Amino acid sequence: MPQTLHKQEKEQFCKLFKQDQLTDFEDRFAVMEAFMQTDGHVSSAQMIERLNELNLQLDPEFIRDTLKLMCQYGFASKQHFDSGEILYEHLHLGQHHDHMVCAKCGAIVEFEDPQLEALQVQVAERHGFHLLQHKMEMYGICAQCMSRRRKLLPLSDAPKGERLVIARLDGGPMARARLMAMGLRMGDEVDVITNSGQGQLVIGVDYKRIVLGRGLARKLMVQVKPCNK
Repeated sequence: MPQTLHKQEKEQFCKLFKQDQLTDFEDRFAVMEAFMQTDGHVSSAQMIERLNELNLQLDPEFIRDTLKLMCQYGFASKQHFDSGEILYEHLHLGQHHDHMVCAKCGAIVEFEDPQLEALQVQVAERHGFHLLQHKMEMYGICAQCMSRRRKLLPLSDAPKGERLVIARLDGGPMARARLMAMGLRMGDEVDVITNSGQGQLVIGVDYKRIVLGRGLARKLMVQVKPCNK
């Protein structure tokens, strides 16, 4: 954040919090200062850890309450991603960005695209909709995870949302027969509908949903669907 913007936000924080006569102002200001020094998205637990590192022994509930107040006054925004964790990020007036989230490692990448912003306004107008605000989250696999990724992997390791191609049926004759009886063949395209990392997973093949146990899913070797050129 530019230094001038940082200074302005701190001044506004002082004015608004003192104006409403909030208690423990100095401690709340310390939370604000620590938050402004962070980059990207942080959880309340990370903020508690950060303040402990700065030798500021504040009650965890007080820190969480201050983060809520910062959202209420427009200094921070609270984000809910598919991981279920609540994360906080800086909210800068007049600025907007969207997010790309890695389904593998959870990394969050912020991006801005003026053409995409304009297109969303156009789509809203076509439907007679006055757009007030929006939130876009794109889920995929980041470049770093892709570089470490195996070309061939068992279906049990594939994240939710993947579109893959069946490359091989492993296991003994009985396992292969069970998979084929479900209608699964080499070359079939598979959509991973659910996969929590444990228990059953659900895939989509030819508009059909198929439920697989993890043992059987491990015997279904898949690869990334080649991009059309």
